[in-house]
Amino acid sequence: MSTPLREPTFLILTALAGGPMHGYGIIGEVAELSGGRLAMRPGTLYGALDRLTDEGLVAADREEVVDGRLRRYYRLTDAGGETLAAETERLRRNVEAAAARLRDRAAGRRSAPGPAATANPLATGGLA
Repeated sequence: MSTPLREPTFLILTALAGGPMHGYGIIGEVAELSGGRLAMRPGTLYGALDRLTDEGLVAADREEVVDGRLRRYYRLTDAGGETLAAETERLRRNVEAAAARLRDRAAGRRSAPGPAATANPLATGGLA
């Protein structure tokens, strides 16, 4: 994975890590995972599911008819699981770095800048 996942994508993949789900189940799980901060609309979700399917991260699992309506279930693919694991690790490292800086700040110490802080900001796409 070369770029960080957007939060809705991360939460959709996280929801599907628990097993196959249908669209409205995913919407509810994303809302729960985000503590209610992210309320996905069906059109947004299905557009994201189409994109994730095209990228090979999610696949249709099965379909069933409930009350005369087709309900499609989606599952996380192996590639989707690998992508979610890589993003989870990236976020974990970021959280650890932030927590260490906050501990140092609370203790009145200044952290030494890491390699990214000493690099030329223009060379890394940063602002001067």
